[in-house]
Amino acid sequence: MGFAGSASSFTRFRILDPVPRDLWSHLPDRLRQFAFRDIDDIPEITSCGWVSFDDMLDSTWNNTPPQKAGVVVFSLRLDRRRIPAGVVKKHLALAVRSEKEQLCRQDKNFISRERKKEIRKQVLLRLRGRFLPVPGEFNVLWLAEKNEVWFASIRESMIDLFLEEFLKTFELHLEQLTPYNLAAIMLNEEKLSRLDHLEATQFVPVLP
Repeated sequence: MGFAGSASSFTRFRILDPVPRDLWSHLPDRLRQFAFRDIDDIPEITSCGWVSFDDMLDSTWNNTPPQKAGVVVFSLRLDRRRIPAGVVKKHLALAVRSEKEQLCRQDKNFISRERKKEIRKQVLLRLRGRFLPVPGEFNVLWLAEKNEVWFASIRESMIDLFLEEFLKTFELHLEQLTPYNLAAIMLNEEKLSRLDHLEATQFVPVLP
């Protein structure tokens, strides 16, 4: 679920670098530069990029700008082609069988390792054209006054991808606001040192 749903799981970040003043006026152009590109008609496995918060099919923001009062909203879209392993196995076996039949007609019976790799590439390329990519959308809220960014996912792989795309687009580093990082912001050095030396509480009785 994204932020528009009745419930949402999200990860909070703070921006570590100073935000240039002119970034806000160029922000729509930055988003368009790294916007999502459709792969329905090309044999790519994945594609990711920014789209409108209001419509994941909109990657131009001509109708709804990303700035809404003091908040910037957009989404990270990730499309993936998922080809079941069983389908790959079946069509690879058929391709190898066909290759062996051709070799037999030439009085040969050996398929080199390099040829097997080439056959697998050809099979995957054909299958990509038969499976449409599955779209995924992950909302982003950029709270300018708080210098925070909220990302509607808690999956580690998606967080890593988001950090990479955000840095590439805006040239700004993010730090995840984990409980420890939040404590580091609020506590002085003495109290933070005490926190570092705390030991985990054992809630399960230790058997003799």
